[in-house]
Amino acid sequence: MTETRKRVLLAKPRGYCAGVDRAVQTVEEALKLYGAPIYVRKQIVHNKHVVTTLEAQGAVFVEENEEVPEGATVIFSAHGVAPEVHEQARERNLRAIDATCPLVTKVHHEARRFAADDYDILLIGHEGHEEVIGTSGEAPAHIQLIDGPEDADKVVVRDPAKVVWLSQTTLSVDETMETVARLKTRLPLLQSPPSDDICYATSNRQLAVKEIAEQCDVMLVVGSRNSSNSVRLVEVAVDAGARAGHLIDYAHEIREEWLDGVTTVGLTSGASVPDELVMQVLEFLAARGFGEVTEFVTADERLTFSLPQELKRDMKKAALSQPLG
Repeated sequence: MTETRKRVLLAKPRGYCAGVDRAVQTVEEALKLYGAPIYVRKQIVHNKHVVTTLEAQGAVFVEENEEVPEGATVIFSAHGVAPEVHEQARERNLRAIDATCPLVTKVHHEARRFAADDYDILLIGHEGHEEVIGTSGEAPAHIQLIDGPEDADKVVVRDPAKVVWLSQTTLSVDETMETVARLKTRLPLLQSPPSDDICYATSNRQLAVKEIAEQCDVMLVVGSRNSSNSVRLVEVAVDAGARAGHLIDYAHEIREEWLDGVTTVGLTSGASVPDELVMQVLEFLAARGFGEVTEFVTADERLTFSLPQELKRDMKKAALSQPLG
């Protein structure tokens, strides 16, 4: 009797997106330039491993600006902040470096623009998520939060002809469009954002998972529980046909019973996950007979974002002041 072939289907794109890469690099470069400690408001990205690694290098994570000593350096996370957070930093004489993902900044610009034109703005997103708090803060008098399709039935607007929807960048594409469809049954004149708010990386990772889900007995998603895009990947996998799905931070969290009777494991990671964690999962699986790995590539991501202007300016000054050797 021949042994059943065990294999891993590895999704690509996976892991770090351009916004996360930029944010993590911002903290690393600030530590080199200014020295420790560097304060970071909230988690720079939603990943446990990234946060503990940066803490070991001298980053200090705080919840609010009040916890940062006056005159110190503070970095704002990739998820974005409300204008009042910038104002608080100025009042405390903090050197503020804004590591907000440019794709989140785009949504902030949209919110300000539509608010200036006196639109009601329906922000599709999860209540309490940092990105939603930051975007809502751009135009609090104009924004209503829509947390899933069921919220669509509760919407009240001033003028049904002046309504637009925006969204958190890390949502499930399918659920967002379901919410928009529900909103449009009540508000036929609802306008869409000028360009899609859900970020390319979120969409690409979900599409890659959909491509392999039906073939998978179990889908493993490497990512932290407070990472919206990672949580969505598990949901997308199960909705697309995977028999089971699990979210893990590290390989050692995989339970042996998840692999009982399994021949095909799907593997991916959220947009704030370094690929070394995925490689550790592959090693764990190989030790249990899942040595055959096939990578499924559905998109080629080449986008990069430059570091925040205030950090680049100081890095340039420091380079110019170095004596010629």
